[in-house]
Amino acid sequence: MLEFLHPGRLWLLLLVVAVLGFYLIVSQRVQSGSRRRGKTRLDLVVPRDSPLKRHISVGASLLAMASLVLAYAQPQAVSPVPRERATVVITIDISRSMRAEDVSPSRIQAAQTAAKEFVDMVPASFNVALVTFSGTAQIAAAPTTDRTAVKSAIDAIELEPATAIGEAIYTSLDALQLAPPDPENPDEPAPGAIILLSDGYTNIGRDSGEAARAAKEQDVPIYAIAYGTAGGYVYEEGVRVPVPVNHAELAQIAKNSGGKKYSAESLGDLRGVYQTIASSIGYDEELVEVTDRFALYALILSVLAGCGVISLAARWP
Repeated sequence: MLEFLHPGRLWLLLLVVAVLGFYLIVSQRVQSGSRRRGKTRLDLVVPRDSPLKRHISVGASLLAMASLVLAYAQPQAVSPVPRERATVVITIDISRSMRAEDVSPSRIQAAQTAAKEFVDMVPASFNVALVTFSGTAQIAAAPTTDRTAVKSAIDAIELEPATAIGEAIYTSLDALQLAPPDPENPDEPAPGAIILLSDGYTNIGRDSGEAARAAKEQDVPIYAIAYGTAGGYVYEEGVRVPVPVNHAELAQIAKNSGGKKYSAESLGDLRGVYQTIASSIGYDEELVEVTDRFALYALILSVLAGCGVISLAARWP
């Protein structure tokens, strides 16, 4: 959708309509006259021009005129604009179900690999934090631009029992408050986002849906990644225990927070999800002027119309 700084100038499009009407009237008269006269001796010397070439040339000229009118009205469109700063919290489930090997070499090892790659995808000016959770949640790395520190914290992950997704979200919101202020705008908080990767169900702690609503109140979207397959399992004291992914809970978290839910069943899937999220959080959608775009359209159409005219004129000796 387009908006215009000077919408009143769009009335000039009536000139394009008027020229089109004039062309149709003239073309109709020329056709009628040609049918009445039939072929003349001049036609044997200089063949008549191609109607198709003429229509294309006139059509391109009219479209060029319309593009110039739109450019004159100074159009605006929503476009992605790179963010200068933001804080991203990577929140990783470290419950024992992450030992499952349905994702090669295991859920946790693949998650660590992809998370470290994601850290390098995030714009250098962004602060990145790491929160890990099992039965409790902790800030493993406070918000920082030091990528090495965050990746070291990812490497140091150790698995623990239980899953407290709600606590993980609240702790992630706390981590966002630790982001260093912008020296130029100390009172203006940077945009924040939480990337929550989990394979399980909340079985301890506060409700994850309520936590997600709290995130929305703070304008912090949660990008929830349902990680693993339906056939995943681990062994607990020699007993095979199924650990399927809880898509429903993670989808509700994303919905309640105003974020988005993704699924990943392999390291490749997870890499793709992280790339998509990196592109999303790295940009804001803003209304920007696109006058140059329509000026370019007008130039291209003018060249096309000019080529058509030259082609028509080339039939003359």
